[in-house]
Amino acid sequence: MRTDHDHTAVSSRPPARFKLAATVAVVIAMAVVAAGLWSRKSNAEQLRTAADERGQPSVALVSPQPLTEGGLELPARIEAWSRAPIYARVSGYLKRWNVDIGGKVKAGQQLAEIETPDLDQQLMQAKAELATARSNAALAASTAKRWQGLLESDSVSKQEVDERTGDMTAKQSQVTALQANVDRIEALKRFTQLTAPFDGVVTARNTDVGALINIGGAPGSELFVVSDTRKLRVYVNVPQRQVAQVRAGGRAALTVPERPGQRFAATVQSTSQAINTASGAMLVQLAVDNEKDELLPGGFATVRFDGAAPAVAGAQATGQANAAVSLPPGAVIINKDGVQVATVDAGNRVKLRKVTITRDMGTRIELGGGLTAADRVIANPPDGIADGDVVRVAQPVAAVKGRT
Repeated sequence: MRTDHDHTAVSSRPPARFKLAATVAVVIAMAVVAAGLWSRKSNAEQLRTAADERGQPSVALVSPQPLTEGGLELPARIEAWSRAPIYARVSGYLKRWNVDIGGKVKAGQQLAEIETPDLDQQLMQAKAELATARSNAALAASTAKRWQGLLESDSVSKQEVDERTGDMTAKQSQVTALQANVDRIEALKRFTQLTAPFDGVVTARNTDVGALINIGGAPGSELFVVSDTRKLRVYVNVPQRQVAQVRAGGRAALTVPERPGQRFAATVQSTSQAINTASGAMLVQLAVDNEKDELLPGGFATVRFDGAAPAVAGAQATGQANAAVSLPPGAVIINKDGVQVATVDAGNRVKLRKVTITRDMGTRIELGGGLTAADRVIANPPDGIADGDVVRVAQPVAAVKGRT
């Protein structure tokens, strides 16, 4: 038989189970809330980190390379030692040409012949007028001589004799003038033969058989061009900063793109002894032998002068900031503030430095000072970069090899 005490014990068990379930539910809810707060905090930190990364541009760095090698290397142009454009001095039609481009010629050799029918007629007319004038002059001389004899016998007056003598002198002067006209036309007739002025090579032929030839001397109207290529002139513009390295009689090495790896010896012939205000450089003329016809006039070349400037060499040896270094062109910033480069310190903060360009060598820029080989330079600075900006270095510093 169940007592009241037992009934009371049995009726108290269900509330205990409910309390345990409620406790478990509270714990689960707290865990869910804690997980949500942690996830939100983690997402916020990720967003903050991403925002910071987006605010710090990623850059690649290069290291300036000192130009430790001696010498000075500059672009140049090659010209023939002598170059003669052949123009027409008479009008007509080209009768024939004898030498084509690339042909070697000797001084006085005929290049072409011009047919001049109009000039031929002018010469015939001038000769006919000269013959008439000579006949009139001969008659006037004979008349004057007879009147001189009559004057001795007082048969005529002195006035009449003077008139006949003056007429003879006038006729003789007319003969002289007409003779000069004939000589002039004959001289022009000799220009129908186009000849080479010196030994050389025909480098241009701008006419053909039957072409109408007009008198002219404007550029582009030449019929032939003869060039002496046995020896060539080389012209170089040396920047003012390096003019002390170039002296008349100095040696240089010449290279051309069509013959890679091949060097040609050149000698400094003369300098202009003046700085061109437009380019800031001095014109230098060199001479190079071309007996094997390996070099082409009118082409571009690179000239390397022997020796180095003492000031630059000394600065490089001591590692001073005014030593010449080279950088790729993309590392140089040119704006309203002048020429600058963006360097990065140990804390990855940007520092803009003013520099001076001494030479543009195509694949790299030579700077006169303001940097050392230990500086870290941004290879391609982003637009709007300023002092104090923080950047992220994307790759290790790369050295840029340079030479002069």
